[in-house]
Amino acid sequence: MEVREYQVGIADYKVTRQPHRLVTLGLGSCVGISLYDPVVRVGGLVHIMLPDSRQFSNVTKPAKFADLGIPLLVEELCRQGGQLRRLEAKLAGGAQMFSGQDRNFNFAIGERNVAMSRKVLQELGVRIVAEDVGGNRGRTMILDTATGQVTVRTLGNQARVM
Repeated sequence: MEVREYQVGIADYKVTRQPHRLVTLGLGSCVGISLYDPVVRVGGLVHIMLPDSRQFSNVTKPAKFADLGIPLLVEELCRQGGQLRRLEAKLAGGAQMFSGQDRNFNFAIGERNVAMSRKVLQELGVRIVAEDVGGNRGRTMILDTATGQVTVRTLGNQARVM
């Protein structure tokens, strides 16, 4: 079977089964959250931009927000045969992209995205098994649904497998 790579855009999510891969680019302050069920080998990836949708009145892309996008991804994984108790989460991104700026000025959005992602996953009962978060560099995140491995590429650094 041919292995396909599916792109997950900003404020979007996708789910697929083995042996395919899910890829998201441009994780700066955004956070990529992969969820994987190792028994049925189904995985999903969401690329969130903001932590909390409650500050906005007109939400047209729920996957933009950690509080809405992560539960949507869990629902879709369960629809495709995954089980909540078996899901394993991996997080990448949440960087501080503007060095030298006043932390209060840029609202520490990367840190807040990571914190809300952790909180939502904990509330749903999903274990976080690995993270590559923080720092000041953008990342690319690739989920391999055949193995559950996530490869994180950071500009100027070697790829990290988690």
